[in-house]
Amino acid sequence: MSMKCTEIRELLPDLAAGLASAPPGINDHLRSCTECAGTLQEFRKTMALLDEWQAPEPSPYFDTRLHARLREESAKAPRSWFAWMQRPAIAVSMAVLLVAGTTLYLRRGDGGGHVKPVQVANVNAVPGTAVSDLQVLDKNNDLFADADSDSASDLLDDMQVQQDVTANP
Repeated sequence: MSMKCTEIRELLPDLAAGLASAPPGINDHLRSCTECAGTLQEFRKTMALLDEWQAPEPSPYFDTRLHARLREESAKAPRSWFAWMQRPAIAVSMAVLLVAGTTLYLRRGDGGGHVKPVQVANVNAVPGTAVSDLQVLDKNNDLFADADSDSASDLLDDMQVQQDVTANP
């Protein structure tokens, strides 16, 4: 049973650390493939060096200094609400957002998205709403019903055109 080098390389760190036993085909592959055998040797050398390494002991006053530093930081005056202004990148990005937001607000028209009501059939209605559209249709129906034998030009002259009609969004 021949194993591929990519399959073997996934198992090499565990083999070098002694965490896993070698499956049957690995030893045959390691004898025939010098590249995989060399990689396993390098892993074993690395593991041996890591086994010899000793972590340095912290200084005896480390905990005392750490607690003192934590007390100093907590005793400092709280930062002001505008402390972020001291950082130029944040201040510039906030200014850009403010300018962009103001520009978008002003480009929407009157700024609030409010539409002036239009007098239609003696009822104030906002143009483009369902109520306004129904009132205009009702008014036009009345005009067409009253037009008996008027010519098309006379009928157009009699109709009042609504000026501020906007389409439904």
